[in-house]
Amino acid sequence: MPATDPSTPPAIHVEGLGKTFRTWASPAQRLMVPLMIRVARALERVAPAVSARLRAGTRERMHVHEALHDVSFQLQPGEALGVIGLNGSGKSTLLQIIAGVLPPTAGQVQTHGRVAALLELGSGFNPDLTGRENIYINAAILGMDRAQTEANLPRIIEFADIGDYIDQPVKTYSSGMALRLAFSVQVHIDPDILIVDEALAVGDAAFQAKAMTRIQEILGRGTTLLFVGHDLNALRAFCQRAILLEQGRVVMLGEPGEVIEEYLFRVHAKASAQHGALPQRTARGFECEEGAVTAVLLQGAAEHAALQYDQPLRIDVELRLAASVTDAACIVDILDERGVPLSGRRIRIADAAQRPPLQRLSLTFRAQLAHGIYRVRVRLVQAPGHNLLHTRVLCRYDEGSSFEVVDQSHERFSGLFPLPCDVDPPA
Repeated sequence: MPATDPSTPPAIHVEGLGKTFRTWASPAQRLMVPLMIRVARALERVAPAVSARLRAGTRERMHVHEALHDVSFQLQPGEALGVIGLNGSGKSTLLQIIAGVLPPTAGQVQTHGRVAALLELGSGFNPDLTGRENIYINAAILGMDRAQTEANLPRIIEFADIGDYIDQPVKTYSSGMALRLAFSVQVHIDPDILIVDEALAVGDAAFQAKAMTRIQEILGRGTTLLFVGHDLNALRAFCQRAILLEQGRVVMLGEPGEVIEEYLFRVHAKASAQHGALPQRTARGFECEEGAVTAVLLQGAAEHAALQYDQPLRIDVELRLAASVTDAACIVDILDERGVPLSGRRIRIADAAQRPPLQRLSLTFRAQLAHGIYRVRVRLVQAPGHNLLHTRVLCRYDEGSSFEVVDQSHERFSGLFPLPCDVDPPA
């Protein structure tokens, strides 16, 4: 987390934030319910029984959904905060309120600095105006004067990469072109606060790579980031803290790794409940009665190993599986220090007739990795076929097993691991 001056106000201050949505069965009920509420208030002292019946009638005519309840946090300048949670937990509503798109029902939000919000990209474009004209309008809405917009215009157009369409009406654009132009405007206003809601998957693969690079450049200048997304690896890479939302409430605020672990546990618990088996927490993750990883050892006996580059590393996994479990697999992943998966191996496990209740798997690979510390994560899954939507995680063993590559590899390769390639002419 960046060091902060106590006299500097937080970039984002959220206190007691709440948002309630009301829906009505028909337009007529929408008009009638506020009238009934006013009449009930007027009769509260002179005719309390009538007032109570009117209030009961209003509750029957409208549906109240509390999207957010008592959400509070602060985000310091230059800090990055990730927000995760299941669909419907209130993530997008929270970002829309902070961005000023929605008003809160309760609580307050304060922001200090220029805000760029990558929410529903392109939703503010006028389809009858050209892309160039929409750039000026959107930039003005975001707080840029005309001189600033004209200075940034060539970069915005070049980054969007939509060619001569920049002078065509936006209604002639494909959805991807409109998204790219909207993204380009937002990331070129030099924001103090960047709000991102599932907006890193715009355009094709080449544009996504360019978008990620641009966001990293913005963050490198000390911009504050509020990030919502299902890409947990991006959250680990960008954020210093994370919030877990559930049904509109903050259930955890802390380090990204801890919050992600809690989120995954809740996701797997929800999936396992459909099968009548709830996972149990352990010191190293979670397990269930149907399956568990009982031990992970490196080089035969240790939880941590120190290796030279290219030295063999053996990982022994001891596990148990109930006889009723079929289509099981053990997944061994290698993670970096921040928990981002680098690579791994999926090992199919024989069905009950061919396996003992307690069994051991061993795999050996050469530690062709850069100098640093790496973690070993083991998961036990039930995976019929290749459809990830049907995969059920029985056990997650994610703490305590690690290894270190002690020598430097700058002369061999850059990055974390070598890239096999042919060089012509050879060195």
